[in-house]
Amino acid sequence: MTRKQPTSLYAAYGSNLHPQRLRERIRSATLRGTGFLRNYTLQFHKRGQDQSAKCGITDCGQGLHVAVYEVDAADKKVLDTIEGVGKGYDIDEISVPGFGKCFTYVASHTHIDELLEPFDWYREMVLLGCLRHAFPAPYCERIAAIPVIEDPDPVRRDRNWSTVNVLRRP
Repeated sequence: MTRKQPTSLYAAYGSNLHPQRLRERIRSATLRGTGFLRNYTLQFHKRGQDQSAKCGITDCGQGLHVAVYEVDAADKKVLDTIEGVGKGYDIDEISVPGFGKCFTYVASHTHIDELLEPFDWYREMVLLGCLRHAFPAPYCERIAAIPVIEDPDPVRRDRNWSTVNVLRRP
């Protein structure tokens, strides 16, 4: 008999919202449902390694929709590396109604820059995740209205737009 790996619940709110996107990054990601945290707000204010804006959250309450995934311990370590724990993101624990304690990633205060804008492909990944989970129209419209810039790196741009096109498929 094989022992089941320990798992954690992960509250995704940015480019990892879409189940296909997250499963491409870590195989064990299993969607458990969605939740709403009224005391948090989604921000595009975290300085990414590519110098564009990535998602972060703040605890001022416009409301934050999340997708809750179960991930195994080995994949959590992989995701920590992909997300840049210690290099712009920190791990935090939040309580999601209906799910309880979940880990999530929050922007380190040293990596917050309110003047940055996200790349167009990044905002599109976040928006597609919101649409996939049928988050309320005003929430999706707010994300769609975030100003964007074009990624100057053609290789990264093409690779990420290819991912976006896969996520757009029904």
